Amino acid sequence: MAKVPKLPDPTKNPDWKIAQAAERYMKPIKQIGEELGLTEEELLLHGHYVAKVDYKKVLERLKDRPDGKYIDVTAITPTPLGEGKSTTTMGLLQGMGRLGLNVTAAIRQPSGGPTMNIKGSAAGGGLAQCIPLTPFSLGLTGDINAIMNAHNLAMVALTARMQHERNYTDEQLRRLSKMKRLNIDPTRVEMGWVIDFCAQALRHIIIGIDRGNKYNGYMMESKFGIAVSSEVMAILAVATDLKDMRERMGKIVVAYDKKGDPITTEDLQVAGAMTAWMVEALNPNLLQSLEGQPVFVHAGPFANIAIGQSSIIADRVALKLSDYHITESGFGADIGFEKFWNLKCRYSGLKPHCAVVVATIRALKCHGGAPIPVPGKPMPPEYSKENVGWVEKGCENLIHHINTVKKAGINPVVCINAFYTDTKDEINAVRRLAEQAGARVAVSRHWEKGGEGAIEFAEAVVDACKEKNRFRFLYDLKLPLRKRIEKIAKEVYGAAGVDYSAEAEAKAKRIEEDPELSQLGTCMVKTHLSLSDNPNLKGVPKGWRLFVRDILTYGGAGFVVPVAGTISLMPGTGSNPAYRRVDVDVKTGKVKGLF
Repeated sequence: MAKVPKLPDPTKNPDWKIAQAAERYMKPIKQIGEELGLTEEELLLHGHYVAKVDYKKVLERLKDRPDGKYIDVTAITPTPLGEGKSTTTMGLLQGMGRLGLNVTAAIRQPSGGPTMNIKGSAAGGGLAQCIPLTPFSLGLTGDINAIMNAHNLAMVALTARMQHERNYTDEQLRRLSKMKRLNIDPTRVEMGWVIDFCAQALRHIIIGIDRGNKYNGYMMESKFGIAVSSEVMAILAVATDLKDMRERMGKIVVAYDKKGDPITTEDLQVAGAMTAWMVEALNPNLLQSLEGQPVFVHAGPFANIAIGQSSIIADRVALKLSDYHITESGFGADIGFEKFWNLKCRYSGLKPHCAVVVATIRALKCHGGAPIPVPGKPMPPEYSKENVGWVEKGCENLIHHINTVKKAGINPVVCINAFYTDTKDEINAVRRLAEQAGARVAVSRHWEKGGEGAIEFAEAVVDACKEKNRFRFLYDLKLPLRKRIEKIAKEVYGAAGVDYSAEAEAKAKRIEEDPELSQLGTCMVKTHLSLSDNPNLKGVPKGWRLFVRDILTYGGAGFVVPVAGTISLMPGTGSNPAYRRVDVDVKTGKVKGLF
């Protein structure tokens, strides 16, 4: 193991300063690739410290090599400030590295939305980070840009087609472009546009205002979502190769015709061009931790409004290259882990050996009765003072998530993501209650001490991987959609039942009657701030009913998307966003203020 450099104290320095200090000691990415066992032609350089990996060549060369142990990182229901899953993923990677193990990790590429909003980047924190921070946080190798272009090209094709069908007769359409009229229903356009920022002003818009010129577009209501909520991002997460991606891209439902039949990207003859934008994006990105371990970065965040998983391709490549591979699922086990369990593992065929449930004392206090933190404002002082009662009450939420992981037949390890303000009695209360619930428990101080502080945690995960588990899905795809939603709501969220808007009920019935759509997976959209669909209900709410207001069809990604509560696919920018603190040192060109 390489010597670990002395870095700034995280209790006194922001994450970006620590990252910049660590970047002076970074290994060239060619060295990371060589240590990982990649050949020169498999490593596609993007400068000195970032590369893409030619997944196809790696998987072909190592097709007969057994996979390593597969570890998922999830969490309890987080505070609005997050639980530190990326930090914990990096901490576990560094801790296992300290044990001398051949280990990799895969995390999701951050969205520009949270990076420039309240949460900041998703590189980890303290002495457990992925570097280099600036390219990681600001576009990396262009995957999200490719997703935006591919997605928006579908909308360009749709709106152009609608304009031409309005302006020309059937004969003119055939003569000018050999097109057959699709009779698109302007009131049933499924897709909108995407942008990678939190832009609430774009949630509901009018486009195509002609100003007296019929060639200016087709006027209709439209919308924007955040880029990572795009079905194209979901396809990147679940695709197994380019052929699979191309087939999925052609199945995206963009709108419906006036008879109620779907209009796909293949019908619009745009699926091939969309895939062309995504060819390079299919190769996962390779970076490193603060302590020089390999980190794959691929696909995007937001398991509350998307699938929120690092990609199947990144995991498959890493499992061939390492003895242990850690992958990250978004938000709490009720949404991120549930999608990892019932969607990602179903499509990949991979079975995890262990799942980590991250918990912080501050989040347990939040679930136990402490004042709810407000994004952009200082943490209430109660969170830095001992209150074992709040912690014990909050452990009801932790135990609920432990039981969710156990339903999948996976061995849970609770990681107490410790901070210097946590007390011995608070930590002991969590350990006692989690062990009573049947989980291994480890305290990890990776944020403060890096890999050295994660040794106990790493040993617990290695120990859990030695045990056999009985992995099983929560539902069979033959189960009707509404029964499936009810099963997720009751067994994972703890709901008393499910209610539907009239529109969602009609869509559910239509899906259940369709031989193809009825076999798609189920990707729930729900707030991450509560087990319920109400972000203000903490702990383990009782007696509530899940309200499904809409159901979207992601035919290309391979799932239907029930939308619960009031959650939006376009988050809003807060009153004190992170971009106010981001700037550039004009002498060195270095970006500062990312955190």
